[in-house]
Amino acid sequence: QVQLVESGGGFVQAGDSVRLSCAASGRIFDNSLPAWFRQAPGKEREFVAVEGWRDSSPLYADSVKGRFTISRDDAKNTVYLQMNSLKAEDTALYYCTATAFSTFGSRAARDFGPWGQGNQVTVSS
Repeated sequence: QVQLVESGGGFVQAGDSVRLSCAASGRIFDNSLPAWFRQAPGKEREFVAVEGWRDSSPLYADSVKGRFTISRDDAKNTVYLQMNSLKAEDTALYYCTATAFSTFGSRAARDFGPWGQGNQVTVSS
């Protein structure tokens, strides 16, 4: 079974930048699109970003558009989420996941999986 392991989170100040990494144990991203979700305390898990497919650019939640960037390094079998200009409202547990090509465009958590264990990012204002 493929495992996704996130790293790179931590405690930062508003305005800082952080890069999250997601290392896959298998070649899951050869046949699916990597994505990121997050979950803040007391809130539902929400979509953050998914890699683009064919002629489509990556998709981002409106709340992070222009500040976050999803990318991958196939040689390292790793996906990244570069987060710039962080705000207090970005504080959450960030999850790495994937979606099938056929469900590209969906932002519903049910269309994504497997999931990493989550990586905490706390932004202090």
